[in-house]
Amino acid sequence: MALAHVEPGASRNLLHEPQTAKSTALVKTDAFEAINLVVPQGRIIAPHDVEGPITLYCIKGRVALVLEEKEVEMQTGDWLHLEGGITHGLRGVEEARLILTIIYVQG
Repeated sequence: MALAHVEPGASRNLLHEPQTAKSTALVKTDAFEAINLVVPQGRIIAPHDVEGPITLYCIKGRVALVLEEKEVEMQTGDWLHLEGGITHGLRGVEEARLILTIIYVQG
């Protein structure tokens, strides 16, 4: 069963989501989308890009962000951002949970 979107002004503790939880959209508006992204150890998310900028915050675990020219390892507490149009992928180094925010380009 998918989790419901978080309503404006409400909160959800993402540190205590069930271990078996799948990736879920927390909120999606015309301006942005926030996703509770679960990346199991060994999982590969193929290289892709999105039009707008993104941010990634690692709540727990470790992932490798694979860019064309380098690989950046992220661990619990790490945050980064990418400009739109940058090709990137992910590899689960160990079970990880991240908050992915996608900013939609208007116009």
